[in-house]
Amino acid sequence: MNEIKFYDLKKEEKTFGMLCHLLSFVCFLGIPFGHLVGPLVMWVVKKDTSEFVDACGKESINFQISMTIYVLVCFPLCLILVGYFLLLAVCIIGLICVIKASIKANEGELYRYPFTIRFL
Repeated sequence: MNEIKFYDLKKEEKTFGMLCHLLSFVCFLGIPFGHLVGPLVMWVVKKDTSEFVDACGKESINFQISMTIYVLVCFPLCLILVGYFLLLAVCIIGLICVIKASIKANEGELYRYPFTIRFL
């Protein structure tokens, strides 16, 4: 099971947990490494206020670091064309997982991302 349910969460905690995941889309605003910086800033600011936000932040950062590694591995593979397909797959999986994690966080559940290397 990929979800862990937290009980008695305030609406604010759910919102900040959701933002830990959604801020990874900051990269689409043209901010270099925004997919890492957004969740990292939210996690650093709010990790001491809630166990749920701390867990969501760590999970989001771990996933974004893992996705960065997977994308970097895909680039050399583009020379033999398979990298393009893998890169597309990584991007689609990343998008779907972040949206799913954001929805779960808003429901008060901690979503455990698949394919994640646990650094934190």
